[in-house]
Amino acid sequence: MRRDDLPELAAQLAPPAEDDDDPPGKLRMRTVWISDLHLGTPGCQAKALLHFLKTVECDTLYLVGDIIDGWQLRRSWFWPQAHNDVVQKLLRKVRKGTRVIFVAGNHDEFARKYLGHSFGGIEVHDEFIHHCADGRRLWIVHGDRFDGVIQVAKWLAHLGDWAYMRALALNHWLNSARARLGLPYWSLSRYLKLKVKRALAYVDDFERAVAREARARGLDGVVCGHIHHAELRDIDGIVYANDGDWVESLTALAEHADGRLEVLDWSLRREGAALPAPLPLAQA
Repeated sequence: MRRDDLPELAAQLAPPAEDDDDPPGKLRMRTVWISDLHLGTPGCQAKALLHFLKTVECDTLYLVGDIIDGWQLRRSWFWPQAHNDVVQKLLRKVRKGTRVIFVAGNHDEFARKYLGHSFGGIEVHDEFIHHCADGRRLWIVHGDRFDGVIQVAKWLAHLGDWAYMRALALNHWLNSARARLGLPYWSLSRYLKLKVKRALAYVDDFERAVAREARARGLDGVVCGHIHHAELRDIDGIVYANDGDWVESLTALAEHADGRLEVLDWSLRREGAALPAPLPLAQA
């Protein structure tokens, strides 16, 4: 059986449990965006992600691509219970009234065969327009179409993905050692990317290209993922927002009831700890 078929993958998932061990002290938002979960890979921080999903409530939840890593699953099947728990929690949110919109990315491009359909109530799209509470219109897109490597030389993207997975494996062992020493989570791969000038130039070029396209479409801003770099800033009058990822930075984008946007850094929070005031990387 091929692992890149969405219905076949859904058949592998156990039915969602009815009991829901949610923590006290919910964080209420109008809208939440998350992307680049990479379920199906050892690098996915599923435990932290599940804590986030249990803690944060919203009217609409956007899954902005690379939710399930079809590239990795084709190479080697990896699907522990923690990843199943995340999917079950997403389905449970739908049943409780949250609108969940899945915008496909390059790692889960198999979902693009099912645009306009829904699975367990989760809507599948290639892109989407979000209307903020303050009237702004945001373009929701994963962002891989603005990555020249993927568009021109996909084999090179797969090679880079293999190297990236090796770096994440090293990062896992490093953070296991840090946890035993009582030290907080720290991303080696994120640190290395931010130290390489070429990587920084790539991020800036990507952000500006996406913002230009949002402007060309007559929109007020864009929310994307893909590059695993959370950001919220103004680019020539266009709101550029990237919700980050759940393998390195553990970040999400949220909209408050008044339309204000905020990047949440979940790496600064501890499961079981009292929920502090929001800890944004930036606001707009």
